[in-house]
Amino acid sequence: MVREFPLYHLPTPWDGSSNRFQASLKAQSDNGSINLNNVYPSIIISCGKAREAGSFSLLYGQNPLKISFTLLLLEFALVIILTRILRVLLKPFKQPRIVSEVISMDKELARISSLGFISSGLALPLFPIIHSILKELNLLSSEIGRLALSISVISDAMGVGVMIVFEAAKQGEGNHLAVLWYLISLVVYLAFIVFVIRRSLVRIAETTPEGQPVNQGYVVMIFLGVLVMGGLADITGIAIANGAFWLGLAIPDGPPLGSTIVERSEMVIVDVLMPFSFALVGLSVDVNAMSSAGWSSLSPMFAITLTAYVAKLLGTLITSAFFELPLRDGVTLSFMMILKGQVEIVVFLHWMDKKIMGIPGFTMMVLSLTTMTAISTPLISILYDPTRPYMVHKRRTIQHTPQADAELRIVLCIYDEDSTGSLINLLEISNPTLSTRFVIFSLRLIDLVGRASPVLIDHEKQEEHDSKYAVCHTIHNVLQQYQETKGECVRLHPFTAVVPNRTMYQDVCDLALVKNATIIILPFHKECLDTVGQQLTGIVRHGVGSVNSNVLAHAPCSVGVLVDKVRVRHNQLAVRNRELHFAVLFLGGADSREALCYADRMAGNLNVSLTVIRFLSHNFVGDDEMEKKLDDGAVTWFWVKNERNERVSYREMTVRNGEETISAIQSVNDDTENNYDLWIVGRKQGINPVLVSGLSYWRENDELGIIGDYISSLDFCCTASVLVVQQQILRGQGSDSTSGRFACSPSPTQKVKDLLISWCS
Repeated sequence: MVREFPLYHLPTPWDGSSNRFQASLKAQSDNGSINLNNVYPSIIISCGKAREAGSFSLLYGQNPLKISFTLLLLEFALVIILTRILRVLLKPFKQPRIVSEVISMDKELARISSLGFISSGLALPLFPIIHSILKELNLLSSEIGRLALSISVISDAMGVGVMIVFEAAKQGEGNHLAVLWYLISLVVYLAFIVFVIRRSLVRIAETTPEGQPVNQGYVVMIFLGVLVMGGLADITGIAIANGAFWLGLAIPDGPPLGSTIVERSEMVIVDVLMPFSFALVGLSVDVNAMSSAGWSSLSPMFAITLTAYVAKLLGTLITSAFFELPLRDGVTLSFMMILKGQVEIVVFLHWMDKKIMGIPGFTMMVLSLTTMTAISTPLISILYDPTRPYMVHKRRTIQHTPQADAELRIVLCIYDEDSTGSLINLLEISNPTLSTRFVIFSLRLIDLVGRASPVLIDHEKQEEHDSKYAVCHTIHNVLQQYQETKGECVRLHPFTAVVPNRTMYQDVCDLALVKNATIIILPFHKECLDTVGQQLTGIVRHGVGSVNSNVLAHAPCSVGVLVDKVRVRHNQLAVRNRELHFAVLFLGGADSREALCYADRMAGNLNVSLTVIRFLSHNFVGDDEMEKKLDDGAVTWFWVKNERNERVSYREMTVRNGEETISAIQSVNDDTENNYDLWIVGRKQGINPVLVSGLSYWRENDELGIIGDYISSLDFCCTASVLVVQQQILRGQGSDSTSGRFACSPSPTQKVKDLLISWCS
């Protein structure tokens, strides 16, 4: 059997013949020029025959781990499994991915170029790291998150220039002519990226049909280009990491090219290659070597590192105070600015290549990076709550908005083209008039794929020359046409938000807060289709359910969720010039009162007939006296206002439990005289629990509440759409009550948060 040898960093050239290579290797081993037992392998590959005929298997009495490739695969799998386990264990402590993947002054350092490298690397916050950690914390769309990203983009631009200067200085220490060649190589390299690669990639994006994926050949070419550009960068003296980094900057962001690259590569890179690469980095982390080097050797670098962290914290805090940023937000921003991660580790490796530091210094830098990031990340989540500004004290509800000479300000959320028609129909039947004008802020929501930073586009201020989001322009054009048909009754302000699904609710709530909206209208994440004219089937908008739930939990105003059982494509005339029948299911509580007030506005439409059905418990069992008085007042007000309106009717039903409630609703639906087009119901605040007792099994879609979920389901044989309304929840109130008296006692974590917040305030 021919023995296997790993490939080492050898001075002996590879001549293409495995036999002559092994002979050369053996000769060097015999004369003592190389010790096969003490060299450190860069990668294990097989040279010569792997084994004799037959299989290495436990069944044949052999050890499969003697094969290098099998051993590599086993190590690969163990690294990924261990990092996943660590990530799960550290998740409750708000630790980012980098912590789980890393877990966990000499003559050369005294050079000006070396000090420049280290000081610039520690001082400048890097966009890729801050972005990745803020994404894990769901802070990308928050006010402080956007500010941190903006600062890091500026610092990255400055950092590239600084690193180029000190890289040139480093290369010029041995040979001054090398500086000239470095700069020439850099200019040629950047020119090739900008004028050749960038233009080619833009051309690919422009020639790809709208809605179609990029050709597979182009994707493979770009992936190979990462290796080629990295190799060229290394050959020309430009750090190898810069090659791939600058190529990434040349790729057009968003669809179709940027999003395709992310979809094809993200899982493999993030979940497979990254953990393994950091496990290899961990092999260079040697605490014993750091101990052996001694404090005298490491103290200068430790002093530089500590000074950099403290200076960045204080500098950010002082600047925040100068621009009158609240103290708590300033402290949060300061901690964001000291976040470090994967890119810095790559920079540390580059410093080792440049002989700026050795294994002891590298170990100390990695440990300090991990420690500071591990401390800062949970402090950010404790100090900063992105939803806090949305919980306003002022009433922003339909019930508390005057119906005469007052604008109704609506945030209209749109996830796709299919929901646009039904939303326009809802606006039409909501009866905008000259005395009750509608100010509509339409917000097209797009998942952030293929670019890093979120974007909020105001279409009234930004030219629509960008074809990447052509669908948005189509949707807003349809809404613009509706506005033109309504004249002065409707004013439209179109927006587009390109943000991650997990933080979409922040953009929705922020727009509603800034624009003083009265209600947010959301399409339901499921849609029922009458595909054959007889049977209903359903489709699901993925990721929308969590967005709707978060908006309902944090909205600074009332919220309406529209379930469109029969899809209506961009036909805003579908509800005009024909008689419509609506039904309000009034089960009591704040949400039902808000639904009744919304329905009252619809009753002003001459084409609308409205039936209000109030459900009461037998002998008033389970009633909250305060809620009952508020309900009585709202119903009395509605009836007095509409008693002469022949298109409005009111009736009451008494039930003993949830089963009787469902039966009563079904009997109303079976009434052949009223073929309802829309059901309007409150979500859940203040409902007498007796009215829904025994119906907990209907909680399939919590965003609709129990009754809303039932009448929206395919089991409820009705093609009418459903509007579920939730009244604004004021600060300190739970989602199931109208006051704070039912609030639970704070948890220990909340007490710590409150303590830190009070200290910073």
